[in-house]
Amino acid sequence: MIPGVGPLTSRALLDHFGDAGAVLSASVSDLKRVPGVGPKLAEKIAVARRELDPHVELERCRRLGVRLVRFDDPSYPEPLKTIPDPPAVLYVRGELEPGDALAIALVGARKATPYGMRIAERLAGSLARVGLTVVSGLARGIDAAAHRGAIRAGGRTIAVLGNGLCSIYPPEHAELAAQVASSGAVLSEHPMEQKPLAGLFPQRNRLIAGLCLGVVVVEAAPRSGSLSTAQHAMEQNREVFAVPGPIDSLASRGCHALIRDGARLVETVDDILEELGPLARAVRVEPEAPTIRHPAELSLSDHERSLLGHLDDLPRGVDELIVRTGLAPSQVMATLAVLEMRRLIRRGPGNMFTRI
Repeated sequence: MIPGVGPLTSRALLDHFGDAGAVLSASVSDLKRVPGVGPKLAEKIAVARRELDPHVELERCRRLGVRLVRFDDPSYPEPLKTIPDPPAVLYVRGELEPGDALAIALVGARKATPYGMRIAERLAGSLARVGLTVVSGLARGIDAAAHRGAIRAGGRTIAVLGNGLCSIYPPEHAELAAQVASSGAVLSEHPMEQKPLAGLFPQRNRLIAGLCLGVVVVEAAPRSGSLSTAQHAMEQNREVFAVPGPIDSLASRGCHALIRDGARLVETVDDILEELGPLARAVRVEPEAPTIRHPAELSLSDHERSLLGHLDDLPRGVDELIVRTGLAPSQVMATLAVLEMRRLIRRGPGNMFTRI
């Protein structure tokens, strides 16, 4: 809640003093010994206990159904922990689930064209139907279309705000935010009453990228804020995708520049699934469901998923897989070919197969 104490400064203070109570009890001279803390910020921290009331903040959260999720909370998003400057606390309205680790961000222009809106909603629906969570920023244009597409497909979606959750920005998206919270979560790193300021949205964009396996830019002018989300994705080692548009459309020039610079061109959800690599850690989307090691597994048929479940790091032959799955030899061979083509399994010497 102290202005000027961002994620990096917060981490430096906690590393130096051990816990938040010790930080707030420290003298100005002790605070100034922490790298990045100057005299003015040290003074703000020293008087914070007198001037700020956390109980009022917690009451605001309770009244609006907002939960505080600390960095060490089990529901804190695992992908977000890997970025250089994760928030120490997230304000969350709705629910975060383990399956949200399988997420794709869909972002783009606020002044979107009908083409861009149509493609964003269609792509979001396709992503949601295969089981991926759609993340965006609740902004006008492409962001709103992405959230609506995921909701209409019955999938999960997460909106990341650049302001506090006491108010929704833009205000006309209050109803959409409520729908997002019912189908996933609306979250922010800012105190409840923080107003939307221009400088906070680039910070917000790093969280959109950090929550995801990759970022899809649907429409973006040459200086669009969506390009900053793509830049954050590259810096965080996430995949970057872009949807091409008409060559004479200013709204698509940013996307074309991304494609020229190496972003994967996207026409369908398969283009996204094919480009994503194996997950750093397996994810269980539902309690009784098998774990997912690669996002491409989400689009498998029941036969393909069943056979893949019988493969692991040990090489297994075709005859053994026929016995294990109970499938006909022709089905096993055809399914193995599909899994190999999707880069989910590897064929070794003697027609022995292992899971990648």
